[in-house]
Amino acid sequence: MIRLEHISFRYRSAQDPVLRDVSCHIRRGELVGLLGRSGSGRSTLASTLNGTIPHLVRGDLTGRVLIDGQDIRTQRPRDLADRIGFVFQDFEAQLFSTNVSLEVAFGPENLGVHPTEIARRVNSCLGVVRLSHLSHKAPAALSGGQKQRLALASVLALEPTVLILDEPTSDLDPAGRRELLEAIRSIRRTRDLTLVMIDPETDEMGWVDRLIVLDQGRVAMDGTPAALWDRADEMDALGVKGFTLAKLARCLGVSERWVDADAAANAIRTAGWGGAPGVAARLRLADAAHAGGEVLLEVDGVAHRYPDGTEALRDVHCAIRRGEFVAILGQNGSGKTTLVKHLNGILTPSAGEIRLRGKSLRGQPATALSRRVGLVFQNPDHQIFAERIWDEVAFGPRLQGLAEVAVAARVEEALEAVGLAGMGDLDPFILTKGTRQRIAVASTLATKPEVIILDEPTTGLDHAELQGMMALIRRLNEAGHTILIITHAMDIAAAYARRVVLMQGGRILRDGPTREVFADEAGIGQTGLTPPPIVQVGNRLGVPALTLDELVSCLSRTAEPPNRRTPGPPP
Repeated sequence: MIRLEHISFRYRSAQDPVLRDVSCHIRRGELVGLLGRSGSGRSTLASTLNGTIPHLVRGDLTGRVLIDGQDIRTQRPRDLADRIGFVFQDFEAQLFSTNVSLEVAFGPENLGVHPTEIARRVNSCLGVVRLSHLSHKAPAALSGGQKQRLALASVLALEPTVLILDEPTSDLDPAGRRELLEAIRSIRRTRDLTLVMIDPETDEMGWVDRLIVLDQGRVAMDGTPAALWDRADEMDALGVKGFTLAKLARCLGVSERWVDADAAANAIRTAGWGGAPGVAARLRLADAAHAGGEVLLEVDGVAHRYPDGTEALRDVHCAIRRGEFVAILGQNGSGKTTLVKHLNGILTPSAGEIRLRGKSLRGQPATALSRRVGLVFQNPDHQIFAERIWDEVAFGPRLQGLAEVAVAARVEEALEAVGLAGMGDLDPFILTKGTRQRIAVASTLATKPEVIILDEPTTGLDHAELQGMMALIRRLNEAGHTILIITHAMDIAAAYARRVVLMQGGRILRDGPTREVFADEAGIGQTGLTPPPIVQVGNRLGVPALTLDELVSCLSRTAEPPNRRTPGPPP
């Protein structure tokens, strides 16, 4: 269905090519996952498949792109719209209508589809992406995850034969991700649909037909998930996260491919492994050593109703202590972002109070609050506006009225903290999203806040960028900053946060140590969330571990496996 023959591409303003002699094919009806670090050429390659490159994005393209045997370089994207659907990584750029239904109807209307059929497609596609109840709402009023699902619905309404999805689940909660992937499976069962999906979550790609890994514009790996299962080290070297359960199997010397946590736990027991005596108590004792200090922020009976009548928060109570690292979890629309926007005065409660060091935030100027509580937005491009990194980071200190000498010191210190020292003269908008995310963090750091709130700080980052961002956030916490993160990445919450606030329907459903909350899979499952695979395996083995290293260190050989000897974990 798709054949690339010696494709190379260099953007007009770039010196080096992004794609270098790429040749590969995708069969009709096949689902292929496209992996690679930022800058590997994934999105560029995808953009050649619908004519965006070279017709809309200029540059030097060589080679041939064949769709169903036809060279698409002779056709413009609009001529291919009914055959090749594309959901871009920047999905918000695809939304422009005044309500959700009109957004989905726009494509079929332009294809001249009969109104009755348009109505059927709108209802069907909104049902697939769980947005039927929001059909009359303005796209701009939706959450990030809802916008992402709407962009997908608007493309599905065209009923294409080839569907290209550039990180289609990056802003979705785990429940939304599962439902979307199930919707894709359902679509494949009822349509002759060929899919190409870019996704950084390797663990979620085990069900695809084939994986292609790009590196520096070339195909570095190509094979089924089963074939790439035990090549985690090679994938990590290419900036792609290897299969987590495969890494666990290798550490324990078990040569099997596990489809889920139940299979993994059963195999580990069969191989003679079990939890070492007293490990649970030891882990919980270590957690207790990280207890927070004095209360900084108090949320007392807070409710919030938006002008359109949406009740986003209902009688919320919690307290944030100095030095804590808190993850706020929940489905899209559960009230997470609304809650944190109250903590630095962006929003004012409809009822209840927010207190900082015992003093109500009501009536306090934003400039004063920004010195105490900094917020890094989910999309750094909603926060960045200056043409130089230096001016972006200097904006907050200047607004606080500091002298230029003090401003310069703050900027240098903040850029050093995020690993951008010496880059002050660069234009933020020519850099990667991961770098722009660090710029947004630096601009917040420069105001010297006690509390730093980060809304989905890892969205759109590749594996290496994600590790770098979380290492930075951990260093800030160790340096004394109180950290709150909103995240859909359950493995990030498990590995870094010491406390979890679980939200549902505008209320706090659970609030406690991460290890205790994640051990209660039934409770967390009420919100549609699931702990990461390693945590699930540990729970089944009676070990409340939160990371791979913790789990391996807490296991010991309890019996010799039948008919074979299995080496222990590396020291």
